Amino acid sequence: MRFWRFLKYEKPYIGLYAAGFLLTVGVFAADPQIPWHWRTFFYALALLLLGLAGFLLHRYMKNVQALRHLSDEDAEPLSLEAEGYREAMEQLQIQHIRALNEAQMQQKEHYDFIVSWFHEVKTPIAVLRLMQQTEIDHSSLEEELSRIEHYIDQALYYSKLDTFNQDYEIVNCNLELLVKEAVKAHSKTFISKKIKIRLDVQATTVQSDSKWLSFIINQLVTNSLKYTGDQGEISFTTQVTPHEKLLIVRDNGIGIDRKDLPRVFNRGFTGTNGRTYAKSTGMGLYLAQELSKKLGHYISCESEAGSFSEFTIHFPKNHDPYLKMLR
Repeated sequence: MRFWRFLKYEKPYIGLYAAGFLLTVGVFAADPQIPWHWRTFFYALALLLLGLAGFLLHRYMKNVQALRHLSDEDAEPLSLEAEGYREAMEQLQIQHIRALNEAQMQQKEHYDFIVSWFHEVKTPIAVLRLMQQTEIDHSSLEEELSRIEHYIDQALYYSKLDTFNQDYEIVNCNLELLVKEAVKAHSKTFISKKIKIRLDVQATTVQSDSKWLSFIINQLVTNSLKYTGDQGEISFTTQVTPHEKLLIVRDNGIGIDRKDLPRVFNRGFTGTNGRTYAKSTGMGLYLAQELSKKLGHYISCESEAGSFSEFTIHFPKNHDPYLKMLR
């Protein structure tokens, strides 16, 4: 740090010294009873300049020392401003570390999802290769292709999750039509597993994005089909309350352990069922919940192990998804 540059920042101190000296001279000069001597004046000026030079030199050495130990946390700040800046820098550093940890965690979760997704897709591909060597069953072929399409859609929707606000359109959606389309899309699985369908769905209109909402409903249906045994039952019900509209998907499958219920919507969480009954990426319900929140909805879950699972999509009447997107 150059001394002349240092003096540029010490102008307030120099000005204070000069003002104090001139004020003192003015007081003595204005009093006629005090004799005026130029020799005394210059003597006082010399003492003042000497004191100012010593003060500035001391300040300069302290500044140089502070700059040399800038990274030392134990270094004493030279001013209240410097202390404030140090505290602000510490807070920024903490925020940076948290953001870095979050980015690393997301990167690891993305990697885990990709690895798990590859393993999931390999299964239907292996089945298709076996079909090439045997007599092809067209229904089985279509089922495996549907599984591959589902896994690809899941990966695509996951990749778009962070840029959701660039690809959505809020319109009036008919829950009855969306549910029937989802059931039709999974009709082969319903038939092959002989699962009964109970529809108690009215022509209920909600405000949402039809494409994203279709994916959410399809994900809930896929989840119910995965964990519902042969000759089981899946029901779809709509309800309207004073505060919200509801779409309820209920099955009589294996249910969910009570200890797993609080975490069923966590990213990558497979739970006891995912590890025991079927391979799972743990991303389906997470995606469904995250997309629901971005659309202004949310999903709740009730279940009893060995008895039933019930997922409810809540559409609050007084919620404006446009406002949420603008925040």
